[in-house]
Amino acid sequence: MTAVEAPAVDPVRAAELARIGLSWQPSGQAALRGPLLRLAEECDRAFTTLAGIWQAEEERHPASLPARRLQRVGYLRSFPHQATFAARLAPEESNLDAFLDGPVLHQGGDVAVTELAPIAQVLTPAACYHLFNDHLGETFDAPRYLTTRNTCFRHERYYVPLRRLSSFTMREVVCLGSGGEVADFLGHARAALDEFFDLVDLPLEWLTATDPFFRPQANPKYLMQRVQPVKHEATYGGDLAIASINRHHDHFGVNFDLTRGDEPAHSGCVAFGIERWLFAITDRHGTNPAGWPGLADAAAKVRSGLGGGRV
Repeated sequence: MTAVEAPAVDPVRAAELARIGLSWQPSGQAALRGPLLRLAEECDRAFTTLAGIWQAEEERHPASLPARRLQRVGYLRSFPHQATFAARLAPEESNLDAFLDGPVLHQGGDVAVTELAPIAQVLTPAACYHLFNDHLGETFDAPRYLTTRNTCFRHERYYVPLRRLSSFTMREVVCLGSGGEVADFLGHARAALDEFFDLVDLPLEWLTATDPFFRPQANPKYLMQRVQPVKHEATYGGDLAIASINRHHDHFGVNFDLTRGDEPAHSGCVAFGIERWLFAITDRHGTNPAGWPGLADAAAKVRSGLGGGRV
């Protein structure tokens, strides 16, 4: 891909974020501590509280997925520019000796690899993929609501602190059911999020979006998303998506053999990018923790207002 220069970062803002707990690496990775880490954890508590509206079951998954499973939905052909792989040296002693006989690291800091073992794992690109993979072949006699959090990995053309990262934290809430059940879930989720955004005084605009396909104009999936939008992003400041609502139809149901009754299951998800929430909250409410809204309390109020249980 053509190199793109990263937008300039305000040094005053960068210093303020560092003061409250952000350590930034040019590779696009962020470390959190202190007030910013506590805010990240409160964000996640708020999102899991919202997931409780549907009594979503929590799951925990590893850092990577089998490439052959991920390719069931054509991920590697659609997003080769973003894929990040779990790689290691081939285990033969001759190969390891050749590695040790070399510089190990090049002058620029890159590992001086010799032969690599076959690559069979893709680092998690989105948290929800694990849910479809782990429930492979299951049949549901009622809508199923699941939630998970994972560190996700995507190669990007540039990185910006908290806004665009190579590894970031994603919380997702997923519904598996009939087409109507998924549509109801997504409609209620959007209403709940609108109320939540209002309570925490975060002005967001819902915009129609598409997934970041490679060479999108040549990809029929991108063209279909333009004709029949399935992705809507809650956008802060006109250009930063901090949450999204996604309707998959039966795409994952067909490819992961998931059924609702006698038909392929439909699915939909609500996704939150936690680091982007940190940017939006500190941009809107400042970097003094005393001025931050009570996210978990606001989420509890939304949940209570919807009856405290599944809608």
